[in-house]
Amino acid sequence: MKKILCMIFITMPICAMAEEYIDDYGAYDTYYDEYEYATDTPATTKQRRDNYVGIRIHKNERISFKYDIHDAGNSTVRDDNFGFGAVVGNRLSDHVKIEFETLYTGANQTKRDIKYDFDVWANMLNVYLFQEYADAIAPYAGLGIGFANIWGNISSPDMSDSVFDLAYSAMIGVNFALNDRIDLNLGLKYHYYGELEHKINGNEYAITDVDATEFYFGAVYKFGL
Repeated sequence: MKKILCMIFITMPICAMAEEYIDDYGAYDTYYDEYEYATDTPATTKQRRDNYVGIRIHKNERISFKYDIHDAGNSTVRDDNFGFGAVVGNRLSDHVKIEFETLYTGANQTKRDIKYDFDVWANMLNVYLFQEYADAIAPYAGLGIGFANIWGNISSPDMSDSVFDLAYSAMIGVNFALNDRIDLNLGLKYHYYGELEHKINGNEYAITDVDATEFYFGAVYKFGL
């Protein structure tokens, strides 16, 4: 009996030490697991900058104001001038982007002793399909639809009219990424701005169709949200 009690006495401290060792080891193991997890760093990914704002300059090679007098022939005023605008857009995917464009253009010319003065302000929603190469060059094609305000003054007979009309456009071009923030783009666009009615004493006297073939150059600043 004394031997048994003696053995119990001897084994009790050993068991206590073993339990303490196991607890310490387990805590160390838990700490080690947490440390391993904490030091796991996710793979870095390139920040996407799918939003952009920019400016655009239009060179109107053949902006055309076709002035058609009812039953009296027509006259077309063409003016090679510049227009300017601003854009804000978003790249929806790797091949599609959408943007809002607002732009101004116009003409002021005299033909056959008649003065023509037109101002055009258009607001367009444009959708583009593009293919990017080497993260730097992206050819694209696009379509736009929106509304244009057209103001027209004609000296003979003296008429001053305005209209808010449907407008549409089609464009092709190339986008160049200078860096992660700045893009440049060059393009060619056909733009139909709308039709302006000229009235005398409340009756329609003539109409003017406004369309243009334009070269444009733009720059945009890209950012992410």
